[in-house]
Amino acid sequence: MRIAFLGTGRMGTELALHLIPDHQLTVWNRTVERTAPLADAGAAVASTAAEAVDGAELVITSLFGPEAVRETVLEPGLIPTDVPWVDTTTVSPQDADEFAAAVTTYVGVPVVGSLGPARNGALGVYVGTPDAALREQVLDLVAPWADPERLRGVASGRQAATGKLLANLALAISAQGLREALALGEAAGATAEETLDMLGSTGLAFIAGMKGAFVRGERTTQGGDFTADAIAKDARLMIDTVQAASTGSSAPRPGADLPALRGALASLQAEIATEHGDHDFSTILLPGAERTGQ
Repeated sequence: MRIAFLGTGRMGTELALHLIPDHQLTVWNRTVERTAPLADAGAAVASTAAEAVDGAELVITSLFGPEAVRETVLEPGLIPTDVPWVDTTTVSPQDADEFAAAVTTYVGVPVVGSLGPARNGALGVYVGTPDAALREQVLDLVAPWADPERLRGVASGRQAATGKLLANLALAISAQGLREALALGEAAGATAEETLDMLGSTGLAFIAGMKGAFVRGERTTQGGDFTADAIAKDARLMIDTVQAASTGSSAPRPGADLPALRGALASLQAEIATEHGDHDFSTILLPGAERTGQ
């Protein structure tokens, strides 16, 4: 299949690399240097998004957020009639509704996981569209990205977007929980390693295992798997989603303001303010010098 792949950041590059063996890929990125790994692997490189899409049988986007999708795809009317549009960008349910209304071939395909699972074809992947035949086509296309047990077709882009935001809400709040557990352990006289060990039998075991290497200093946060900028952007989408739904509600559900998520977002924003936005979000767990192994 002739595929246009727009957006070759960290995740986009990993996703596109899985498609090159079986498809004819033309890639585009605002910063052309970031297409180099894909060009080296055999993809063609377009100078504009429109050039990449010209003649494509399917378009995939992997952009930073919904505003980038609007600018790159919707405003120029980029998607040709009847050409499927597979959007892996993390967006809100409201954004997904908007995109589906604008482009009838829209399929929301957010991925759940970081760069390691992406390289290994072990991501969680939602494929959301009411068109059952198109859903099956895209499920088959993106199977190389996914853990088969975590590849899930759903009835709309809205459902796919919701699943992705729920996954990242759990990740952000768990990271904030680990941050506070490390602070409590230190206050009680426990080393970071002792705290990580004690968390092994708690609800924070998953995040402690995932981020333990950063806490121990075995990895630096530079060039990490999932940046503070990216998860903070996703947290804002979650907060906006709840605020939009709560407007005019006389009896909102307890917790509807997402206070735990707001705490995590505050920690992330503090790191972003000190120019660590492009670091792995584990930066919220570490004293300054430990972020870079200094």
